[in-house]
Amino acid sequence: MKTVLITGTSSGFGLETAKLFLEKGWRVVATMRTPRADLLPSSENLDILALDVTDADSIRKAVEAAGPIDVLVNNAGIGWMNAVEGTPMEIVRDLFETNTFGTIAMTQAVLPQLRERRQGVVINVTSSVTLMPLPLLSVYAASKAAVNAFTEAAALELEPFNVRMKVVLPGRAPATSFGDTARSRIQAEGGFPEAYAAVVKSVFAGWEQQGEAEITHADDVAEAIWRAATDPSSPMRIPAGADAVALAG
Repeated sequence: MKTVLITGTSSGFGLETAKLFLEKGWRVVATMRTPRADLLPSSENLDILALDVTDADSIRKAVEAAGPIDVLVNNAGIGWMNAVEGTPMEIVRDLFETNTFGTIAMTQAVLPQLRERRQGVVINVTSSVTLMPLPLLSVYAASKAAVNAFTEAAALELEPFNVRMKVVLPGRAPATSFGDTARSRIQAEGGFPEAYAAVVKSVFAGWEQQGEAEITHADDVAEAIWRAATDPSSPMRIPAGADAVALAG
């Protein structure tokens, strides 16, 4: 039985991905900052572990408790949407600490066992905003674009060891709690700068015009991650969701 370790499984993409791998008969190590057993179906193939990807000791303990794994899914992340002028440097550092450095730290922690066994896959979940620049998402996009570049370069290092690196790029998924958390934090930080009111209005108007068939759903992302994990012929970059696929061309 193969094992997948997934970060950020308390909601959204991570939760749906954990459910899919369980359905496929894999052993799933579902990690989240505050473990909740009620989020996932009871299964002898499921382990739920506490993990904060910004804490080195937490990473070490989780990886040790997980034991041998075949696939790492770096899904944990935080969202943010605002003009550059409305983004405090504390927020910038928080985004990179989780989205970028957390992904790199988890990869470093798991790679030795994959390299030694000469098999395995590391899948990094980024965003389709790295495919096309969008206003109000510059800092968030930067944190995810860095992961794209990291993945592509690391893939070259790991190719001799038969370890694959993949990127899954979800589109906009308004039904997940990810965006709600980002909006709450924006309001807590004072909202959007008044000077950018027209830009904000234009962005939200564009999103309101998107139909259900033009956005990303959590199961789109889970299926893309499954493909990345199980299909060696899949491309390094896999868009997930109708809007992401359209952007990727």
